[in-house]
Amino acid sequence: MEYKTNLIRFFGDTPFIRILDTFIDNIGEEYSKKEIQELAGISKGALFKHWNKLEELRLVKVTRTFGNTRLFTLNKASPLVKDMLKFEARMIEETMPKKEYNLAVY
Repeated sequence: MEYKTNLIRFFGDTPFIRILDTFIDNIGEEYSKKEIQELAGISKGALFKHWNKLEELRLVKVTRTFGNTRLFTLNKASPLVKDMLKFEARMIEETMPKKEYNLAVY
């Protein structure tokens, strides 16, 4: 059985969610579009279809540019990203197996 992250399990296995999931799972890292495409496991066309939405919503930001290559990271200053990270943390809490404690009665 293939492992699916909480974000994919909750919102579906779509290219847009895979891109977001890649950034969230690798928070603080910077990637080129090609690297994001490969990490997300999506086609080049799917990446470019959704990329404008990521930039318009300010979910990603450019960290460095060299030549024609720009590197991107998750925009942690974005209110939307902050809310997504809180939601991701809450999903983790809710899906963690609960430990049962057997209390001995004396």
